[in-house]
Amino acid sequence: MIALGSDHGGLQLKDAVKKLLAERGIPFEDCGTDNGNSVDYPDFGEKVARKVAAGAVEKGILFCGTGIGMSIVANKFPHVRAALVTDAFMARMAKEHNNANILVLGGRVLNEDEAREMVATWLDATFEGGRHQGRLDKIALIEQEIYRTGPRKD
Repeated sequence: MIALGSDHGGLQLKDAVKKLLAERGIPFEDCGTDNGNSVDYPDFGEKVARKVAAGAVEKGILFCGTGIGMSIVANKFPHVRAALVTDAFMARMAKEHNNANILVLGGRVLNEDEAREMVATWLDATFEGGRHQGRLDKIALIEQEIYRTGPRKD
């Protein structure tokens, strides 16, 4: 299951990606928004990131105008590795090297075909593990420290 979320700036790309997922038979949950009215991206980024962080869904895809805001929100959550990508190479690396569990796309910087290509590439890629797992383990330790003690003051 993949959770999807967008603000008004990413709605068109989200709709295009929903078609791609349906074509591939991949189940998804649309966490909003569902119209072009102006909304606050943190509300929808939070919904998706909470689901991924809790393990309620395996993956998420977020969309806003540039993708920047959604990636900032999503990466506040433990166990979330949200990657903002702008091309298919970055989408593949997000999975192969970083095991990104949330993909973030910008509706004002990408067209529908580019977004579909990036999502397909990310879905088809496989985490390589090895040296990359060691780096993710380091990130997990940082995350554990922060949630246990709060951010360092140095």
